[in-house]
Amino acid sequence: MSGSTDFRWNRALAIARKEIFHIARDRFTLAMALVLPVIVVAIFGVAIEFNLQSIPTGYIDHDRSASSRALTEVFGSSDYFRMRPVGSPAEGYGLVESERIKSLVLIPPGFERDLFSGRGADVQVIVDAADNAAASSVLSYLGDIQQRSTHRILEAPARRESVRVKTRFLFNPELNSKWFVVPGLIAVIMSILAVLLTALTVAREWESGSMELLLSTPVRPLEVILGKLSPYAVLGLVAVAIVYVMARVVFHVPFEGNHFVFLAGCLLFLVTYLAQGLLISIATRKQTLAMQIAMLTALLPSQLLSGFIFPVESMPVFFRYLTMVLPARWFMNIVRQSFLQGASLWDMRHSFLALAVIALVFISAAVSRFKKDVEP
Repeated sequence: MSGSTDFRWNRALAIARKEIFHIARDRFTLAMALVLPVIVVAIFGVAIEFNLQSIPTGYIDHDRSASSRALTEVFGSSDYFRMRPVGSPAEGYGLVESERIKSLVLIPPGFERDLFSGRGADVQVIVDAADNAAASSVLSYLGDIQQRSTHRILEAPARRESVRVKTRFLFNPELNSKWFVVPGLIAVIMSILAVLLTALTVAREWESGSMELLLSTPVRPLEVILGKLSPYAVLGLVAVAIVYVMARVVFHVPFEGNHFVFLAGCLLFLVTYLAQGLLISIATRKQTLAMQIAMLTALLPSQLLSGFIFPVESMPVFFRYLTMVLPARWFMNIVRQSFLQGASLWDMRHSFLALAVIALVFISAAVSRFKKDVEP
């Protein structure tokens, strides 16, 4: 490759303008950057709900007393269960097996008599544990149902505790799933735009031979990298702005942190994934292969191993250590702590430091591999 060895910003800007013209003509890229964030946030924000409500539940009342009716009314009056009468245990088991109900409440004969005798009364609750999310929700709700029914039927606590535990929820007092999910979508969407679009675009340049033509000009490799990636960095920031506005306006997610610190985290994460996309495109030089590797190394980990849905702390030890090399894991911490906890840069220093180290590794590997492939 001929030409000056000095870096020139005007040449990098010329390549960036060329890439902008290409993006403006590419409807797929524009749709990915402008439409995809809206669709993903709208679907995930509405569809994902960790606090299950109106769980379909059947009940069989063999006692038919005022106390048993009060118990079923407590179940039905809560937002947790949607009650329906069942004729027999066999019918109830059949409804559970067919997944028409998730749980079955069996009130035995003599329920009221045993309750007022002081011996205590038993109620059997059968739960469909094939759906472990619904089963966990039912079990967590039963304690509240037990206390409320005791107060209603006996008109007094069953016993007085010497120690009373009061719970206070910090950062998300309403336990709103949308406050947890929607900010995390920023990491998922940025990974799609940064890695996938960069890998496919640059791989297409290699595949068509236009990259070799570009490198035969007096343009330096670093100028090519900056010129190619800067428009996609802008698209990534536009996607962040779209998700941020939807989170605040549509889902009313609070933002308690510092916007400049949050923007710094977004830029750091964006640079990391742009470098990863560039590295993938240089290593493969084929669009199909680049897309597959991008899916396996960036998109799936950002959804499954970043803490987006499944807490990292509950994963097996091997996967907890594996997540430490994933940029999405650390950026997910930055996003949620910025939105909900109002964390400062010092509070998030470990996440920023880990993300900076990973970014440095990807940038060094991408630049080194690019120079090795294009320079004699």
